[in-house]
Amino acid sequence: MSEKLMIHGADHKPLYEIWIDSSFACLPEKVRACGLAGKKCLIVTDTNVGPLYGKEAAEKLAVCGCESRIFAIPAGEVHKTLRTVETVYRALIEQKYDRSSFIAALGGGVVGDLAGFSAATYLRGIPFIQIPTTLLAQSDSSVGGKTGVDFDGYKNMVGAFAMPKLVYMNTSVLSTMEERAYLSGMGEVIKHAYIRDPEFLAYIREHTEQILARDPETLIHLDSVNCGIKGAVVEEDPKESGLRRILNFGHTLGHAIEKQTAGSMWHGECVSVGMTAAVWISEKRGLLPAGSTQKVRDQLTALHLPVTASFDPDLALDAVRNDKKVKNGKPVFILLSAPGSAFATDDVTFEEMRAALEQVREHSAG
Repeated sequence: MSEKLMIHGADHKPLYEIWIDSSFACLPEKVRACGLAGKKCLIVTDTNVGPLYGKEAAEKLAVCGCESRIFAIPAGEVHKTLRTVETVYRALIEQKYDRSSFIAALGGGVVGDLAGFSAATYLRGIPFIQIPTTLLAQSDSSVGGKTGVDFDGYKNMVGAFAMPKLVYMNTSVLSTMEERAYLSGMGEVIKHAYIRDPEFLAYIREHTEQILARDPETLIHLDSVNCGIKGAVVEEDPKESGLRRILNFGHTLGHAIEKQTAGSMWHGECVSVGMTAAVWISEKRGLLPAGSTQKVRDQLTALHLPVTASFDPDLALDAVRNDKKVKNGKPVFILLSAPGSAFATDDVTFEEMRAALEQVREHSAG
């Protein structure tokens, strides 16, 4: 079983293909199809993923004539920085990669964002492909052309829009993921359902057992629907000037919490807490019926995702004020008018955000 989606540009011309499979068998064919066969390739991966899949990826690329080298960066969000990008530049320069060369990003969201940014800026831009190896990267960060790194603790403050030539998803690699990391990806999966597709929301609810068990057919369907949702939004708004902002549902407060937790919580976990807070504001405003927040809490906890976290509300609000999504001092916030229907607004006050943060903050006993 495999799935294929095509992402189009604003002019409706095809930009790149997303191929979803349960192996790497079709990688050479897809690399040929996007015009990169026989090119020199730097496989940028990390110290966790490289030992597992680096050699296999290089062997598959060799089938279509690509000479590949593996370059592993240290694993973890803390290394998603300009300093790490410098090490990628150095590897490219020392091995004489030119504009006919390309980068293959083999890893999770950190690798994909950083390798994509390196490709977008090296020699003013060289091609790259995404080979995401986590559910979070397959469901979200590898699709849409956003690349970037964190700066001074603020997420994705330095970056560029750059579309890959190919996104190749092999769902079998999800079987090697640590349980908590895998489930963190469900934070972005369910986000897509809440903003755009109530039927997908029902599917997730009905297939929770299969999701937890990492059933192969269920994972291919999850990736396919996710990419379809995000792809449609990106096609309409490639540079986040309008509709694409709804993809930040749960992120305004989620990023603020993530900054404070400094690696103790996964990105998808923070998005889960942020979504809970956003739904609470939506319910409080009368946009959603009474009991909606509890329904969201129940669905998230069924997927073993957190709905509370330990943080300082004052520090969280300071992080919101410095977020890249703030326009003229007003943060862009995503609310729901119904499950599957999201909208962006700049009229959520800091008082409302503080009240919502109190709803999702863990309070010490006594």
